[in-house]
Amino acid sequence: MSITQGTSVRGTRVGQLIATVVTLPAAFFAYIIGSLTPMACDSCNGAEADRFNRKFDTAFTILQVGLLTSLALLLASWGLPQTEKTAARRALFAVLAPSTVMFSFLLFTGIVPTPN
Repeated sequence: MSITQGTSVRGTRVGQLIATVVTLPAAFFAYIIGSLTPMACDSCNGAEADRFNRKFDTAFTILQVGLLTSLALLLASWGLPQTEKTAARRALFAVLAPSTVMFSFLLFTGIVPTPN
């Protein structure tokens, strides 16, 4: 009696490679833009600065969690065995990784108020 682990599939890492090439630079630029966002409120003072800082702190935390989640999804897509049985999960994780970066960045920009 032998235990089969599924048949190996050749050439199925293309989706993960594309996801990696898209996700890593997008996450880098999202993090840089998020880090530079407080400069938009350099001239703010008083209540406007307090409101900006409160919302920015929350939004930046959400951005960081989203970027770490996208990295975890990317690593999961690469870490799953290369078999027919896991092909759908690998593809799903590969698609979700850059999508999570974009969603996190859009959520970040939606939460941070634009100073007047």
